[in-house]
Amino acid sequence: MKMSSTSKIALFIDGANLYATAKTLGFDIDYRRLLSEFHSRGSVLRAFYYTAIIEDQEYSSIRPLIDWLDYNGYTVVTKATKEFIDASGRRKVKGNMDIELAVDAMELAGHIDQVVLFSGDGDFRSLVEAVQRRGVRVTVVSTITSQPPMIADELRRQSDLFTDLVELRSRIERPASERAAPREREVRQSAPQSLQRVTAVPPKGNDSVVEE
Repeated sequence: MKMSSTSKIALFIDGANLYATAKTLGFDIDYRRLLSEFHSRGSVLRAFYYTAIIEDQEYSSIRPLIDWLDYNGYTVVTKATKEFIDASGRRKVKGNMDIELAVDAMELAGHIDQVVLFSGDGDFRSLVEAVQRRGVRVTVVSTITSQPPMIADELRRQSDLFTDLVELRSRIERPASERAAPREREVRQSAPQSLQRVTAVPPKGNDSVVEE
């Protein structure tokens, strides 16, 4: 992934999708290292992180991570999930952040040279095409090494450059020594004490769905 040191870059992270991709590849992402990696490639104007959250829970596993990102250089965009009952009577919770991401990308397109989209969701193909028409180059980060691939073929074809997350692993992976016990599924960052407990996002792709 080659970028000019003077390039104005914006990162758009589909939180649940990136989490699922990294888990499929067997590693955890260090978001401090990820941001640092792209700062070394150009001028990062914005780093957006999108995720749906479940309201009215006594403890939401994603909230500490959201807080940490908010204090450490990311612009966090959240939306409350919607609850519904499926045909079999099971309660499901669904959250989709496509529209929010697309609106932000289009608004920023006139001020940047490069978009880096961390998602494999094929629904973003039209967005990528629209941003490209405004003269912005688009790099999509996902993986084709999994079976099946985590990235939709139409999104990969539309991008100016596809980067497999495997290629970034050595530069953005959380060291094993910093990982919590798998049973607890915690993510630890060098953040304030109140933000030390962070549980990872459910690996449900772009739509987070919780079933009971």
